[in-house]
Amino acid sequence: METVTLTVKQVPDLYLECENVNPDAFAGKTAEQIAKMGAYQGKEISTLGEFFTIAGNAGATAADTKIVINGDCTKMKYIGAKMTAGEVVVNSACDMYTGSWMKGGKLTVNGDVHSFCALAMAGGEFTINGNAGNYLGAAYRGDWRGMSGGVLRVKGNAGSDVASFMTGGTMIIDGDVDIHLGTHMEGGKIILKGNANRRVGGQLVKGEIYVFGKINVMMPGYKPSGEVDLEVDGTKATFIDYTGDLGERHPKRKGATVYGHLFMKK
Repeated sequence: METVTLTVKQVPDLYLECENVNPDAFAGKTAEQIAKMGAYQGKEISTLGEFFTIAGNAGATAADTKIVINGDCTKMKYIGAKMTAGEVVVNSACDMYTGSWMKGGKLTVNGDVHSFCALAMAGGEFTINGNAGNYLGAAYRGDWRGMSGGVLRVKGNAGSDVASFMTGGTMIIDGDVDIHLGTHMEGGKIILKGNANRRVGGQLVKGEIYVFGKINVMMPGYKPSGEVDLEVDGTKATFIDYTGDLGERHPKRKGATVYGHLFMKK
């Protein structure tokens, strides 16, 4: 795997849209060619070379390409968005849409991410070694398709409306979350190691939510159906199994109604 190292030499005055900063766009290009690639700052188009010092050439394919970004990326959006293979490591916090529409590869952010990251993520592995904002792994505004595949892990806390409209994949949050976790969920798995504020799993149709901490207020549409011993993300524990959201419509499979499940660690 070939490595391209980007070092921030100029922080943008507005916000830099880094849609081209992913292994798919870099594949087959030299450092000089990468420097000439476009990046919008507001309505003006700039080049990556204006904001980054670029060292190393990309691999022949996305899968053969690793990108390492050093410096202040807090005003940079779309890093790793739509990537299908390869690896991206960001040694900074970064802005909106990081890892959104990601389909494959490995993305690591060694810092915080802003709201609207990992939107509609469909595959790959995305690790955030900090905190995440609102609407993580959710659907794009006006859409109904949230995270559908891959593994997304947050080592810190996350905001509100996380995993809205989730249909597949696995999301693991080591810290706490705010309101509306897993709203409109129709598949997938959420593992929350910390606490949740309120309204967890509202209008959940299918899927599983595991909560290791506490929920301030449980949704009224969940009914306890017993205790189960499970191993979740390497931890063995007893969970109370809540079936729900009973106030939402649910599909049938072979004549049996399919419900979602909210597991609370005992």
